[in-house]
Amino acid sequence: MSDFDALVVEKVNGDPEMSIKTLTTDQLTAGDVLIKVHYSSVNYKDALIAVKGQFAEKFPMVPGIDLAGEVVESVSEKFKPGDQVLATSYYIGIRNFGGFSEMARIPSKWLVPLPEGLTLREAMTLGTAGFTAALSIDKLEQNGLKPEDGKVLVAGASGGVGSLSVNMLDDLGYHVEASTGHTEEAQYLKSIGARRVIHREEIFDEDQKSIRKRQWIAAIDPIGGKTTQYILSSLDYGGYVATCGLVGGVDVQTTVLPFISRSIQWIGVDSVKYPMEGRKKIWDRLATDLKPSKLTDDIVNEITLNELPDTLKQILEGQIRGRVIVNFKDAQND
Repeated sequence: MSDFDALVVEKVNGDPEMSIKTLTTDQLTAGDVLIKVHYSSVNYKDALIAVKGQFAEKFPMVPGIDLAGEVVESVSEKFKPGDQVLATSYYIGIRNFGGFSEMARIPSKWLVPLPEGLTLREAMTLGTAGFTAALSIDKLEQNGLKPEDGKVLVAGASGGVGSLSVNMLDDLGYHVEASTGHTEEAQYLKSIGARRVIHREEIFDEDQKSIRKRQWIAAIDPIGGKTTQYILSSLDYGGYVATCGLVGGVDVQTTVLPFISRSIQWIGVDSVKYPMEGRKKIWDRLATDLKPSKLTDDIVNEITLNELPDTLKQILEGQIRGRVIVNFKDAQND
């Protein structure tokens, strides 16, 4: 494929502007593996890059921090033409052109061989959101969490990380409670595993209490800010919270009281630069015991490249639930 289509973000009079452009492989950024992209997935971070111009280190930029496809050319000994691979995070879509493109050139050190048990489409239904959810669960379990310990809260449950976390935890046998700002999504959340759905305002710290009634043994927190504050004050003795996002803000005000009087643990989750050895292990779990049972239309919505600009805007407006993937494969086969 000499010419191909991609979503390109440029700065026009200082503001980011998206458009679908035709590129050639000579215009791609550096990397030792050339990939024909079959699917990409759409993340909140992608929307910040494409709509607001945040995070990108240079322009023009092809966003898309996730991609999955087939190796076309490789000068790396690790991969050969025909191999199916996936890549998430690192500097993809930020420094190197990313996954919102029919072709991508990626450094081999960022690539994961597609695990047995996953299709390329399923890998992107998971994407960074699924990897983050699985990494959060894995870290909670490494710290001792077991299904019989008590209730687990998932904040921001109608989003990508939240939806997948709810489903994965339920599949593992946990009692899951979900919070969301979209009360109309309660039935959806229950259908993927939530036992109880509460409004996000119920876990928003307005009065800055350090200690509250004990409600959950653990929580997955993609939100940050005052939601994190509330969770820290509401965990049961010996509880854990895995914080993996910041859509609710980066500032957290608390005291040492929940840590020293209830022995809670606050676990940070970084999916961007997580070491490759551990990354492969998490993807192996995503292909086996952490593969969500609801990888269906209940969680995923598939779009074309031409629909992508509107979708990126909708994500920032909180209008998207679950996961959105971009299908390049069907267009390439036309």
